Amino acid sequence: MTSSDFTLSPETTAGRYHSAGSLANGGRAADRITISVHADMAELEAEWRALDESSGNSLHQSFDWCAAWTKTHGSELLIVRGAAGREPLFLLPFEIGRSRFFRAARLIGSEHSNLNTGLFGAGIDNAAAAELTAALTGGIGRQLGRFADVIVFDRTPLIWRGAPHPLAALAGIENPNASFQLPLLGTMERTLAQINAKRRRKKMRISERCLAEIGGYDYVIAREAQEAHALLETFFRQKAARFETLGLPDAFRGAETRAFFHALIDAGAPEPLLELNAIRLKGDHAGRILAVAGLSRKGGHVICQFGSIDEEIAPGASPGELLFYRMIERLCAEGVALFDFGIGDQPYKRSWCTLETPLRDIVLPLTFRGRLAGGGFRAIAWAKRLVKANETLYAFIQSQRQRRQRSAASADER
Repeated sequence: MTSSDFTLSPETTAGRYHSAGSLANGGRAADRITISVHADMAELEAEWRALDESSGNSLHQSFDWCAAWTKTHGSELLIVRGAAGREPLFLLPFEIGRSRFFRAARLIGSEHSNLNTGLFGAGIDNAAAAELTAALTGGIGRQLGRFADVIVFDRTPLIWRGAPHPLAALAGIENPNASFQLPLLGTMERTLAQINAKRRRKKMRISERCLAEIGGYDYVIAREAQEAHALLETFFRQKAARFETLGLPDAFRGAETRAFFHALIDAGAPEPLLELNAIRLKGDHAGRILAVAGLSRKGGHVICQFGSIDEEIAPGASPGELLFYRMIERLCAEGVALFDFGIGDQPYKRSWCTLETPLRDIVLPLTFRGRLAGGGFRAIAWAKRLVKANETLYAFIQSQRQRRQRSAASADER
């Protein structure tokens, strides 16, 4: 599909956008912001990579990240391009998911994204909120209505980089989970001063003493692809064991999901899309990996994509906490400004973080079925928030999950 196939403006002709002029001037929004839909990532690669450079756009919508996802998932793509004249204003790379009753368009790879922003250019700042809303709702809706019943923007920020995000113009509901961040202030001393430095250093010393008693450890950063792939497989094993203990489904079990993370290692991007870090034992347990974490970096923003620990050896050493300490210490020295622990409320995140970023889900129905699906999405989000806010109810549901998991495991063994 090309821009000549799908536009809002009647003046647009094959492959050419009409002169839009200043977005601040009068006239209908549809006459100034033109929308086109494309099925081929390569067609938009140059513009896409240019938008990747903006610090306001999430790494999870970058060209290389999305290419790795589509390569491993065989996604049906529809990439929405918004422009003013010849200037690209935004790219929204959707994949179409099909269920029994409806079709949903989501940003590529949303299932495993900690933050979704879409891709917006600097010119978006000149668009009035009403004009942008018209383009993001009515404009996109008219273009995608034949391909999807509902558009879902998962995990979008209301405020990002100190300013309202462009998608904040759309009505949304609060995601049941926030994300958590720690500002890095140039040195480990200044950074730790935000979060009780004395207690944090004491925990680190206890961890190192415990590991010294069994031969010591190395902090490992995988520099070669072979080592990174091996650490990733270790993470999958450790995480699967942890999910089984908790009675939870393994979010990384699918072959496509595992292939995607391996593809990130091999993507060949200018900066690694996935950097594997680990705590590796020396001495009698030489080579045993106690903790693994996967980091992604864009400029001064580092996101921890995942983490796992080996709970069989020296559990009192808190190897996960030690690994976070070593990673943050290194990143402070490298000039990173923000360490992002990602989505999900966990005690260890609150112990490290001074910032909590609320996230929203935006649901845009395109058809009658989409309106029904939208109501379902909102009801599920409301129920999740209710459960997480009630500790007793949440504990009960977790216990029931564990019971079902044990029953399923017993059935498999028969």
